[in-house]
Amino acid sequence: MSKRKAEPATDKDDAIKNNREVLSAEQRRSEGKALRTRVPRESHSGWAPPEDRRDPIEILIESNAGRVPELIPIRFGRMLQSPFAFYRGTAALMAADLANTPVSGPRVQACGDAHLMNFGGFATPERQIIFDINDLDETLPAPWEWDLKRLTASIAVAARHIELSESEAVKAVKATACAYREQMLDYSSMRALDVWYDMITLDKFLARLPNDELRAQVLKRVQKARSDSTTEAIFPKLAEYDGVSPRIKDNPPLIFHPDKELTPGYETQYRDVIAAYRASLPEHVRVLFDRFHFCDVAFKAVGVGSVGTYCFVSLFMAADNDPLFLQIKEARPSVLEPYAGASQYTNHGERVIAGQRLMQAASDIFLGWTIAKNGKHLYFRQLRDVKISAIIEGWDVKMLSGYGQLCAWALARAHARSGDAALIAGYMGTSNVFDEAICEFSIEYADQVQKDYKAFVKAIRQGKLEASNESV
Repeated sequence: MSKRKAEPATDKDDAIKNNREVLSAEQRRSEGKALRTRVPRESHSGWAPPEDRRDPIEILIESNAGRVPELIPIRFGRMLQSPFAFYRGTAALMAADLANTPVSGPRVQACGDAHLMNFGGFATPERQIIFDINDLDETLPAPWEWDLKRLTASIAVAARHIELSESEAVKAVKATACAYREQMLDYSSMRALDVWYDMITLDKFLARLPNDELRAQVLKRVQKARSDSTTEAIFPKLAEYDGVSPRIKDNPPLIFHPDKELTPGYETQYRDVIAAYRASLPEHVRVLFDRFHFCDVAFKAVGVGSVGTYCFVSLFMAADNDPLFLQIKEARPSVLEPYAGASQYTNHGERVIAGQRLMQAASDIFLGWTIAKNGKHLYFRQLRDVKISAIIEGWDVKMLSGYGQLCAWALARAHARSGDAALIAGYMGTSNVFDEAICEFSIEYADQVQKDYKAFVKAIRQGKLEASNESV
């Protein structure tokens, strides 16, 4: 099998890109087609672990470094629920595997963890609901194929999770790969500004659904998400008044007030951290942020792969009935770094925010970053902003295929913003050759996930890893 491993971008690459002559979309598609000589599209098919593949349990244990020890069993408990949950928590494992797969050459701002549960709906600053990538903790410039394979493999694993047949799994994966290829071809012919302005609005999302019943269900969920994001809904769920002061409610071990060791800066009410975060905000957002004063902060375990990393919910108030909840997350080095090269940003919080603004059609106005007194890199965002995630239980092949196509659309749009859509489209072509190759990889990698999950379960039974049943 022909392979071309990813190589980090260099200053020379940037200089060539900036000084190259302006080519038409058709000329760039021809350049992309020429890349097949070195890396045939068929070379992406199939998956066979290399002989020197690292033990997945070792990688999991290694990824625990720096996490809060008491929360690691919760992380593994969530991953233990199913092979699909396990897949969601093993971005580092798949990054190591993807580094051994062929790459055609073009790089984009990659998500780094583009499984289907990291896409969803949220509100723009203009309060419009859009569908997009919504988790970019691992974002980094990298080969575009890595994100696509992470997505399509997640479709294959999800299909088995909801007990679809193998032929239905193949159908859903092919539909996802085909949607990415066709959307990238569309973007390759669009003007740069049109690509940048494009977004998947709620109306566009609804138009892709197969029937009125599903459209009604989505609209009902949107209404609930809007309702759940109001001050009247969020504040009593997360906070209460302790005398005259508002305070976040404890719900250990998932939400609790940290001690001084866990959060240096407690004595000064985190003034330095908040001031540094404020400095990272655009000037016009600082004016808004300055209306709020800090009230409280608590540790909060979130997600699957993030459990055990430093994550907080903080409460700010502008008035008695005017709260602002911000999530503060630790930003660790991207799982792609060992294989795609180090980030240009010294603060990984800034890396996450820069990648988010580049990949998303619209981003939270309160995005910002800082560094804690204990050296942890942090980034801030609103805790809830009409966030809507997929619930795949009960889906049939039509629904999974349709959702995979929407995710592929969002991914292609994100890649087209930072990469050369015509070059990538030219490489993939207009036939289904590339789709078939990606499908074969995804189905076979789903087999690998099953094997790794069994090894994970065995490690827990043998006492090598500890898992807890605690859940949100």
